[in-house]
Amino acid sequence: MAVFVVLIDRWVSWGTSDSITTNTSEIDNYDVAVVLGTSKYLGRVLNEYYSHRMDAAIELFHQGKVNNLLLSGDNAHRSYNEPWTMKRDLLKADIPEQNIYLDYAGFRTLDSVVRAKEIFDTDDFLIITQRFHCERALFIAKYHDINAQCLAVPGPINHSGLKIRLREVFARSKAFLDLFIINTQPRFLGPKEPIAKSNLTEPDFSISHAETTLSLEGIDPNVSTSSASDAETEK
Repeated sequence: MAVFVVLIDRWVSWGTSDSITTNTSEIDNYDVAVVLGTSKYLGRVLNEYYSHRMDAAIELFHQGKVNNLLLSGDNAHRSYNEPWTMKRDLLKADIPEQNIYLDYAGFRTLDSVVRAKEIFDTDDFLIITQRFHCERALFIAKYHDINAQCLAVPGPINHSGLKIRLREVFARSKAFLDLFIINTQPRFLGPKEPIAKSNLTEPDFSISHAETTLSLEGIDPNVSTSSASDAETEK
């Protein structure tokens, strides 16, 4: 059993290393970047996993590297809503609302990655998260024939990461079982809500995409659908 867990862990890392970068200058231009959600705060302290992902998303958008941001995360209860929290911070950073899309059903990494293809109609996108999470997200993407690249952003400076690393090892075994044995699907699927296609070579952020932007009208961003995630446990 232990050998199986270790082999899966190494397979996930080796099989995805070519699609991961830490340098924004090495990022291809993408119409869509999927930002994987996590809690903004750990207790009363700002979660650096969150802040680094947000900083990278803001930087890439303003550089013209990505045209639309799909914010995917958990919407657990009235005081915990990852996509809505990310959206508010991006709006404060002068990212137009028409370039922001929300996926409230990104309960797990598998949900976030597969729903980007099946619901938001994109199979070619950038993922933004930490490196250990990049590897598992790309492993899932490759299985589902998604052409994805991942920007690996830093994690907390004063954090050994051992606890996270151990959890990730077992999360990868679970991902293997989900994909190759159980054929696990996202908790929620539904009709497609395609993300507006943009001009990658000459981005014009003044053009309105309101007619195809995910509408928030009539949606309560604080609707409870599941239990809150452990902020330090990648889903």
